[in-house]
Amino acid sequence: MADDTTPQDGTAEKTAPSDARADRKAARLARQIESFAKSHGGSAEGQLAHIARGTARIALVGANGEWGNLVAPSMDVARKAAEKAGLTLHDDFDGELAAKVRTGPYEWSRMAGIQLGGPANPADN
Repeated sequence: MADDTTPQDGTAEKTAPSDARADRKAARLARQIESFAKSHGGSAEGQLAHIARGTARIALVGANGEWGNLVAPSMDVARKAAEKAGLTLHDDFDGELAAKVRTGPYEWSRMAGIQLGGPANPADN
């Protein structure tokens, strides 16, 4: 007897593999978020942003002020990863979240760039 809840046009079979891939990617990103939080003060906060072509950036700020980024293949995967990792999300990367970021001389010189005496881009070896 056929399951009445399964579409007869085969769409369930076409979407299942990509959903499984998205779930695996979200789980992998969640582990990376958890690892970042653990190594940077025990917790982290973040913000999601669309980059391009459907990809998304997960900006992370650890409890100690260290920061980093991860890239997800979609906003949905980024949201799932943040949710699985228990990441506190902010709507914007300004105000309260930006104030928690700790930058050092390296970041400031890189922001200034070589125009103002900052280090040049490293040569590819």
